Amino acid sequence: MSFIRNFSDRKYRKEWFMDNAIYLVLVFMCVGMVIAEPGFLSIDNLRNILTQSSTRVIIALGVAGILIVQGTDLSAGRMVGMAAVVSASLLQAIDYGYRMYPNLQKLPVIVPILLAVAICGIFGLINGLIVAALKVPPFITTLGMSVIVYGLTSIYYDRPPLGAQPIGGLDKDFKILASGSIGSGDFRIPYLVLFAIIVTIFIWILWNKTRFGKNMYAIGGNPEAAAVSGVNVVKNLVLIYMLAGVLYGFAGTLEAARVTSATNNTGNMYELDAIAACVVGGVSLSGGIGTVPGIITGVLIFQVINYGLTFLNISPYLQYIVKGLIIIIAVAIDIRKYIKKK
Repeated sequence: MSFIRNFSDRKYRKEWFMDNAIYLVLVFMCVGMVIAEPGFLSIDNLRNILTQSSTRVIIALGVAGILIVQGTDLSAGRMVGMAAVVSASLLQAIDYGYRMYPNLQKLPVIVPILLAVAICGIFGLINGLIVAALKVPPFITTLGMSVIVYGLTSIYYDRPPLGAQPIGGLDKDFKILASGSIGSGDFRIPYLVLFAIIVTIFIWILWNKTRFGKNMYAIGGNPEAAAVSGVNVVKNLVLIYMLAGVLYGFAGTLEAARVTSATNNTGNMYELDAIAACVVGGVSLSGGIGTVPGIITGVLIFQVINYGLTFLNISPYLQYIVKGLIIIIAVAIDIRKYIKKK
């Protein structure tokens, strides 16, 4: 009742729409898709959208932490590709004729995944050290790291005797991470969605219920003030970049399982999609502002666009225009909202 009473006030109504604009955009988009094509509203389509969004959510959560501390990460996509190539190369089926390691015995699925995650975590750690300790701008640091990681991945991918060819024939135990699901009948939840939910819950708790999260927002709001108040800025920045690398690594292994193959170009440009989803989801490029629900909504908006417009047989070139307009409008609304609050 209090909401209805307050909603009659014009100022409250305007602020409510501004605060919830991102969620309203997603609702209106879904309604528009259903009106244009009623068949869009089906359990299979919803499951496909959520499955395609799962790895993107994990990547976006890694990027978001860096954006909140006034940074950026242009190496995210290449780290995803590195993790995909490393995990796929070690998890090919024993009877596959074109294995990268013909004499390698079958490994427990968790071992290559942990290896890929650890490698990306180390590269994230290096990013953090360069940014925090050497004071190199994040844009330059991660741009350079993106090139380095791509070079290293390509060298590994192009190793003899097979040379540069897609790494396929993945072990069924690995592929089931993406193709498997739990539930009964039509109401089945893919494992990919469960992994994304687990990561999301972990990040929400980390950001909202721990000292680490409070320090992250403090650094993003004002690094100098955070340092004066006793926050170890260098240590926290390094941990944030390392955590992002871990998330990229995990997402990369899941992406390889989802696509059932990997190349040195897997993950290419994923970082731009993640940054765009974060910005649309309310993460401020000025730092200090961002929420987990907003980020997830931002990812879903772009996946609804991709899947929905493809479902409607809309030209992929027009899809780029629509996505660009949504980014500009969302950022414009976000800027006006926070300028007004200040």
